[in-house]
Amino acid sequence: MSAPASSFAMPAEPPLSQKLRDYRGEGMPLDRCPVRDVLAQIGDKWSTLFLLLLAERPHRFGELRRAVPDISQRMLTQTLRDLQREGLVARAVLPLVPPGVEYRLTALGQSLAAPLTQLVQWAEANHAAVRAARAAFESALPDATAGDSRRRA
Repeated sequence: MSAPASSFAMPAEPPLSQKLRDYRGEGMPLDRCPVRDVLAQIGDKWSTLFLLLLAERPHRFGELRRAVPDISQRMLTQTLRDLQREGLVARAVLPLVPPGVEYRLTALGQSLAAPLTQLVQWAEANHAAVRAARAAFESALPDATAGDSRRRA
């Protein structure tokens, strides 16, 4: 006698798993995977914050620096350059004295705003559960690894 059919049918294989196999089959190194390539930039410590700020409206450099006061000027400059390189942010020199610079999302950056907003909303809604899971994991570790630098307060 067979088991009753589940009301929820799992796909035979997750699409990402198949794509990763396809990349390997084509001889593409996994470090050139499009998902890894894109997420490596937008998933860093600062990029998401600035993409969401710029989704609200264009900002001048100083406004961005004040909005996230714990970033250094050097790191802000590098993050904005990286986002420009990715085609997500455009930089415009304003005809002012002294000259000003404004940053805004490109069309590509705007297309990322909605999914990125959903991710941030998920993070906000689940932050307490994630922190609780971290604490439970850390408390289960032997004392020798409890002071691991990956531990978050």
